[in-house]
Amino acid sequence: MNTVTLKVSDQAIDINNLADASAPSQMRIAYDPKLSIGKNLENIRIALVGIDFDAIIIENPLSYTFSDTVVGLNHQRIDIGLALMNMFNKPVVAAPTVRTLGLKQAIAEKRDHASWHLDYYGQYAGARNFGQEAMLTIGNGFLGLRGAYVEANADDDNYPGLYVAGMYDQTTTQINGQAIVNEDLVNLPNAQYLSFAIDHGQRFTIKKSDITDIYRSLDLKTGQLHTTMLASLATGHQLMIETVKVADMQHYHQFAIRYRLTPLNFAGTLSVFAGIDGRVTNQNVARYAPFDSQHLQVTGLQSDANLGMLTGTTKHSQLHFAITSRFDGHGEVTTKAQGQTLLQQVDLNVAPGESIVVEKTVGVYTSRETATDVNATAWQHGRDGGFNEAAAHTDQFLQQVWAKGDVQVAPDVTSQKLLRVNIFQLYVSGAALATGDLDASIGARGLHGEAYRGHIFWDEIYMMPYLAAHAPAVAKAMLTYRAKRLPQAQQAARELGYQGAMYPWQSGADGSEQSQRLHLNPLTNQFDPDESNRQRHVSLAIAYNVWLYDHLNQDAEFMQTSGEKMVAEIGKFWLSKAELDPQTKRYHIKGVMGPDEFHENYPHAKTKGLTDNAYTNVMVAWLFQWLQQLKPKDLTPAQLKQMDHVRRHLTLDINDDGIIGQFAGYFKLARLSFDDYHKQYGDISRLDRILKAEGKTPDAYQVAKQADTLMAFYLLDEPVVHQLITDMGYSLPKNYAEQNLQYYLDRTTHGSTLSRIVYALLDARAGRVDQSWSLYHQALLSDYYDIQGGTTAEGLHLGVMGATIDVATRVYAGVDPLGDTLSIDPNLPKAWTSMQVTQDFHGARVVLTITTQAVAVVADHDLTVLIQGQQQQITAGKMHRFMLRKEDAHDQF
Repeated sequence: MNTVTLKVSDQAIDINNLADASAPSQMRIAYDPKLSIGKNLENIRIALVGIDFDAIIIENPLSYTFSDTVVGLNHQRIDIGLALMNMFNKPVVAAPTVRTLGLKQAIAEKRDHASWHLDYYGQYAGARNFGQEAMLTIGNGFLGLRGAYVEANADDDNYPGLYVAGMYDQTTTQINGQAIVNEDLVNLPNAQYLSFAIDHGQRFTIKKSDITDIYRSLDLKTGQLHTTMLASLATGHQLMIETVKVADMQHYHQFAIRYRLTPLNFAGTLSVFAGIDGRVTNQNVARYAPFDSQHLQVTGLQSDANLGMLTGTTKHSQLHFAITSRFDGHGEVTTKAQGQTLLQQVDLNVAPGESIVVEKTVGVYTSRETATDVNATAWQHGRDGGFNEAAAHTDQFLQQVWAKGDVQVAPDVTSQKLLRVNIFQLYVSGAALATGDLDASIGARGLHGEAYRGHIFWDEIYMMPYLAAHAPAVAKAMLTYRAKRLPQAQQAARELGYQGAMYPWQSGADGSEQSQRLHLNPLTNQFDPDESNRQRHVSLAIAYNVWLYDHLNQDAEFMQTSGEKMVAEIGKFWLSKAELDPQTKRYHIKGVMGPDEFHENYPHAKTKGLTDNAYTNVMVAWLFQWLQQLKPKDLTPAQLKQMDHVRRHLTLDINDDGIIGQFAGYFKLARLSFDDYHKQYGDISRLDRILKAEGKTPDAYQVAKQADTLMAFYLLDEPVVHQLITDMGYSLPKNYAEQNLQYYLDRTTHGSTLSRIVYALLDARAGRVDQSWSLYHQALLSDYYDIQGGTTAEGLHLGVMGATIDVATRVYAGVDPLGDTLSIDPNLPKAWTSMQVTQDFHGARVVLTITTQAVAVVADHDLTVLIQGQQQQITAGKMHRFMLRKEDAHDQF
């Protein structure tokens, strides 16, 4: 096994024992204090270019219980192991650990830990810490609890948010003479608060000067968030503070916290506090600051021994909530209720080196899911459960998740960790939906923050492949949320003179349109008109989700009770929106926006929206074709016949080179030099804001925020899309797919996290393996590295998280469930030598183990699969192994 050894001092990093005999036996990298730590560590990557090694050994780490790879560098402490594992995707181990366990076992244990834990070392400020809080969120689909320090209140560096699925409230704010109504997912009272005071002194707060070290670790196997803090107070007192949080994945009303305090150099009295703070507002998103963010009205505080409760309502939606706190402190608990806060306290005698442990169990109930009196129900159950019970429930739940839904890759440690983080966070935002108790869905930013105001977008379409295959009850609940809001969608269509159902671009409590009418451009600090509600394609995403859920699960009951009617009404809407041109005998769809979002209108046009968005028209054709097969009872034969006629005569703008125009008139727009804008602005991902700040409009240019024209190729297999376009009467050249791919990549700024993942799939299908991996890897890292400059702080991007799992399975493992037969055609990226995935398909659970040479298939039912296009019979319970043939790169997707 080849290893590299690093010895770190304040001034330099010495690299020894280089694995490559042709390389120098030693190298020294001097630390440059003018550069960041990250830039200095980047010099290690440069030094080791071309040297093959399996692991890095840190020769002289500092001694800490929470990590064995912490070092001192330039008078600072860093966990160099975390940084180098992310850099090289190789295990980083400590020499003392190697001497104790042996190299092989030390590497195996570090690889296992790294692939199952999301770790952060050190105290960070502002957006960086907010982003870590979002990444460390725990929850259960009913509630989400940001990974803030329990001792923190909301300030410039900390945001302990608590969110409940579907808990919305509306406020009205006057902006530029307009009454702007915003509906927000409400930040509920801070119920995770715990802190302490020594000898009845000041309560401890999160302050950089008082904290020596902080380590946070989210265990993806157990769902527990561990925080270890070493505090050295100005008074000279030193102590270790250990916090463990867990959200109960079965008793979804509860989360619990275990709080361990260990004095290191003093004896005396420790007063430990547990609180519920009702003074909170929605302030997680800075650009929402001009709007009214006051959503809560505290109505009562009560206590009895170690049980306390805060009750309240949302100000305008009048939703009732009750939050209980049971404080088990091994002593007499006193409670102080004042104003909008409840504070519990226990006083305990302590001695040096002896730990005290207290536990806090929190219950959260609202009138949305609680049929009886909310306050009485919460109080009645306030003494239920506890930390051990919540931990056991969540451990059991996650054992099942990983047993049936894990995506395993090797040897890439970072990708493995982040794929599991993404799976975990889908369940954090959706698990409780499976109970059927909650009238809610999964918002684009989950239960992790307040961006997009907690609304439900089309991002569901990127989460649905994983959830429909591995958590079908969650997927069904997401569709049921839409089905319950069908009347509102029908009303919205009628108000604009259309038939059927027109679903809103942003949906919240009742299914009415909640898109903003004004958008704050941070470059100008001005509000611009926002036309994003014209993204009618959201209804096509809903229809696709219904199709995919049913295709994978064959749920006849759901289709008969809800699914068929919903997609029929969506079909009626598009049928009524298609306008016939009597001269060309073709149909046009006007007044819409595509997924691109940079283009809202035609420059200088009097009418709003765009005509014949290619993605919209192709997906309408797909919907009409599916409805021919489905024949829902809510559509008459005449309507079905008309849909078939319309789908064959919809309009696309295709030029002589076979490029499909994003919308009618797209080719007339001006080209823009990305190079010039890169030189001037650097990051041009939000080129729309830059252009508006220059007094221009993105409507005038061939630029795109994200994949638009090619989105249909992401959702559907290429032959299906090709046939839909052919049925419209258009012919395309042989290499049209790759030509379109490059054409639109050249015009896309990737201003959305969803952009890179779509193009990663399309590049892989086109045989552009390296570019596919580059885009995929950026998408996988997008929230972890917060590549959009602070947006992770406002909530995770669950759409791209779901999509990274889907692309890993559907493209790199090559497990395509979209056809009538499960198709398997692996295409592993160079960074992965093996994968294991599970796919539920038509009632069968299929486990696939894939290497570069072969694929092994085990299923729990007999079924037929396609292995690289060849039919193979799989016998239930028997492992079948197939050698893979190497094929030339695809010339189109």
